[in-house]
Amino acid sequence: MTAATLHSLPAVRSYSYWVSQYRRTWRGSVVSTVVSPVLYLAAMGLGLGTIVHRSPALGGLTYLQFIGPGLLAATAMQVGAGEATYPVLASFKWLRLYHAMAATPLLPVDILVGHLLWMATRITMASTVYLAVVAAFGGVASPWAVLALPACIVTGLAFAAPITAYAASRETDNGFAALTRFVVVPMFLFSGVFFPVSQLPEALRWVAYATPLWHGVDLVRALTTGDVRFASAVGHVGYLSAFGIVGFVVALRIYRRKLEV
Repeated sequence: MTAATLHSLPAVRSYSYWVSQYRRTWRGSVVSTVVSPVLYLAAMGLGLGTIVHRSPALGGLTYLQFIGPGLLAATAMQVGAGEATYPVLASFKWLRLYHAMAATPLLPVDILVGHLLWMATRITMASTVYLAVVAAFGGVASPWAVLALPACIVTGLAFAAPITAYAASRETDNGFAALTRFVVVPMFLFSGVFFPVSQLPEALRWVAYATPLWHGVDLVRALTTGDVRFASAVGHVGYLSAFGIVGFVVALRIYRRKLEV
């Protein structure tokens, strides 16, 4: 397939809008994309890590090797969630970008797929930088780590697609603060990023196991440390994919309802 043929695909035309918009604003995100992982890993992995000794609870890993992949997966979640909230609501409600796209031959599915492709691109960009920083700090112990990048994309989309559906259903941004406070932040804190989930009380442990972030963290950590179990990895990918697929189906119904005349 040639570049001209690819660009003629409707979803790619929708995607190209987000690319062109980012070309004008990318400088504002460069510092946070690079500085954030450096500060997190320096403070938590090297600073706090010096007083956290290897233990059976960490699987014999250094704290840097334990927390690095956890923060990598959590970054994919945060980028996916961030790209799926205000940009989606604004495109429906305030800027009406989606309505402008719908006035062209683009269908709602093209508009949705194009935006999700852009979200995947942003997740890829942030995760690539974070993985490079983790590797530079010595937090990668296996060549399997190259697969941590697609694992982060699957993790990020497991959040981006359902949150896109949620944002598309909203008329105001009132629910976004609650989403961050009661969903994103608790998962960030209690899904195995900073300490093993096995340290939680049994009831909370099973809640953590049910969260998509735990599956993303466990998958990325297995890949960066080389402790890869095929059945477990397939289970994690399937669980995360289910969130993304269900989110996409629900979002598509809402996009069609709001954009089809």
